[in-house]
Amino acid sequence: MQPRDRLTAKEIQVATLVWQGLTNKDIAQVLATSEQVVKNYLRTAFDKLGVWTRLELALYVAGHGGASWHVQLGNGLLPHPPEWSTAGEERHAYADAEERVAAVAAGGSH
Repeated sequence: MQPRDRLTAKEIQVATLVWQGLTNKDIAQVLATSEQVVKNYLRTAFDKLGVWTRLELALYVAGHGGASWHVQLGNGLLPHPPEWSTAGEERHAYADAEERVAAVAAGGSH
């Protein structure tokens, strides 16, 4: 069993969103929860994967398939990121976050 096989669906979701460059605030908006809950998911994911930082977490996700890394897990049933949010307001928050990530990647600011 690989360390990632121990992650819950929410921990996988949060890890993937971190890999996509979202902040804790952005992730909280996508999940319709608080930043503290996101921090809790991150802390448990860090512990389970043996990483210490968001960068290490992002590198772990990247090294295991990036956006589709969760498909390789035992359950393999998690939807792709855009489908994680169901409410229109959450989808809007996710789209805004994606735009910020794209702007930063293109050399702009958010």
